[in-house]
Amino acid sequence: MTSDRAARNPLPTLPLTASEIPLSDPLPRPVPLTGVRREIWDRALPYLDVRDNDAHSLYAFALAAALLHALPGARADVVLPAVLLHDTGWKTVDPADILPAIAGRAGPAGQETIRKHETEGAAIAVRILAEVGYPARDTERIVTIIDGHDTRRDALDLDDAVVKDADKLWRLTPHGLRTVGAWFALDPDRTLRFLAARTYDRLLTEPARAVGAAFTVLARTDLSVRRSGLNAPSPRE
Repeated sequence: MTSDRAARNPLPTLPLTASEIPLSDPLPRPVPLTGVRREIWDRALPYLDVRDNDAHSLYAFALAAALLHALPGARADVVLPAVLLHDTGWKTVDPADILPAIAGRAGPAGQETIRKHETEGAAIAVRILAEVGYPARDTERIVTIIDGHDTRRDALDLDDAVVKDADKLWRLTPHGLRTVGAWFALDPDRTLRFLAARTYDRLLTEPARAVGAAFTVLARTDLSVRRSGLNAPSPRE
């Protein structure tokens, strides 16, 4: 049964004053890109204008920071730079090869394409981290994580697991669903089924699986609401 929202009586608007809006809230905020992380980001950005990797990397960065709150054994000084740099290698790949590789249509050649973006991304990370004077020991771990973040199914350690999970959780965010749906000309329902099947079973940490399940339930609920017609705008909207 659908609902005709246009026939409903809308609530009158009630403007709130500034004093009624809290100045802060208890929830975690995105980790700011400042200091050396900002330097890394500024140097990575020219390599991220492919495949929406600039926005993807910022979403993954925020997700990684949230996972770090739940997994204090992981090291932010390794995880966060790795997330900012992990997809720089797509810049070196022929754009025509990217989506067939991601979709799994290109067979062994597609796996080589995905592998190339990892190895080239690792090389780019070495250069950028050297330019900003990043510690050699952390650089080695970051580069090792990037070199295999997609093709290596199991995590080398907790830092690697957080990077992998943040990277994949992006797919289930509203931005990820919109982006991937546009890549493959999928409607929202097929996009969600495509990505949920490729994401949830590959998440490695319990916090990431909880977030992934929540994202998926919310996306399915959104689809259900849309089908019901309940999200049709009212005359006041």
